[in-house]
Amino acid sequence: MRVRTDEKRQAIMEAAEAVFREVGYERASMSAIAARVGGSKQTLYSYFQSKDDLFSAVMVEAMDEQAELLLALLHGGDGDLRATLEAFADAYVDFILSPEVLTLTRVAVTEGGKGTLGARLYELGPLRGWAEMAATLTRWAGESRLRIDDPTFAAFHLKALLEAGLFEPALFGAPPPVDRRAAARAAVAAFLRAYAPSVEGPEGLDP
Repeated sequence: MRVRTDEKRQAIMEAAEAVFREVGYERASMSAIAARVGGSKQTLYSYFQSKDDLFSAVMVEAMDEQAELLLALLHGGDGDLRATLEAFADAYVDFILSPEVLTLTRVAVTEGGKGTLGARLYELGPLRGWAEMAATLTRWAGESRLRIDDPTFAAFHLKALLEAGLFEPALFGAPPPVDRRAAARAAVAAFLRAYAPSVEGPEGLDP
């Protein structure tokens, strides 16, 4: 029974994703999703309390696998902190500039002033992911690889540096004024100048 329940829930999410992509969040209805999956609205509501709940589940599932791959980059590498952060930076920039993330962010911002959907998406997505980054920074600080007083602030500083000049233009549908790879490298360099325990030369790093 549990397998069939899980299969039905997944089928609903796949149908919902297709409808959301075709007509957008505003125009999508639970009736249209029920018709796509083959069933009634009552069946949908037995799995998801509302359209907001269903949209959140669809979007978070779509992002979770990519987010896990991003965080896995922080635990790999050969111990070279700069190289580890640069690999993460390149992947993160590609992630935030992807059509899926841009669409999700636009919907979250649009709906944020109308109800709880925006806050829910933020809590399940960026807030959770950067809490994981803060935990990683705490570990690196404990290993004396970084000098950090507040890992949460440091995590959000890194986020801001990585998104600078890239994410906002993309949200507006404008081409970023800077090269994404150069921007990622500059962000990592600035972060390490602020948080590396020692500095050498003009580039500033000896983690």
